[in-house]
Amino acid sequence: MAHATCLRSLGADPVEVRTPGELDGVDALVLPGGESTTMSMLLESAALFAPIAERVAGGMPTLGTCAGMILLGREILDGRPDQRGLAAVDISVRRNAFGRQVDSFEADLLLRDLPGGPFRAIFIRAPFVERVGAGVEVLATVDGHPVLCRQGRVTVAAFHPELSDDLRFHDHFLKGI
Repeated sequence: MAHATCLRSLGADPVEVRTPGELDGVDALVLPGGESTTMSMLLESAALFAPIAERVAGGMPTLGTCAGMILLGREILDGRPDQRGLAAVDISVRRNAFGRQVDSFEADLLLRDLPGGPFRAIFIRAPFVERVGAGVEVLATVDGHPVLCRQGRVTVAAFHPELSDDLRFHDHFLKGI
């Protein structure tokens, strides 16, 4: 819900998507943080996995944060064998790569394409990208690991911009729709 609050603060009218019919009515999608294995199973049980994959492949602007980044990656490292991803961004993403909950941290990142100085990024059991394929732009790194990437109209972040008071990240996403 925090993404919705950020988007609403910027004048957008976000809706929660729980059915394929609700997906038909949106211009863009945010896949939030959470537990990526559970989210993958819920997408399957709600019959949303294939429609979302089709819309994202068709060019729908999409933002995935933390677990959303994992779901949008081509390869999931340290996931369950039956975990599926949407393969929308040609990256290999390692789950919980920065460590456990107690290893959560914040960092000021210079995000390419985001004016106004450093963005305070909040990392919670965060993944990072271990492999970047052709056509993927790396927009920010931490300790040499890509944590913000974009391929086409899909942006993925290892951190939680929705937990910041800084709305520049969501504003930039809205302007790209």
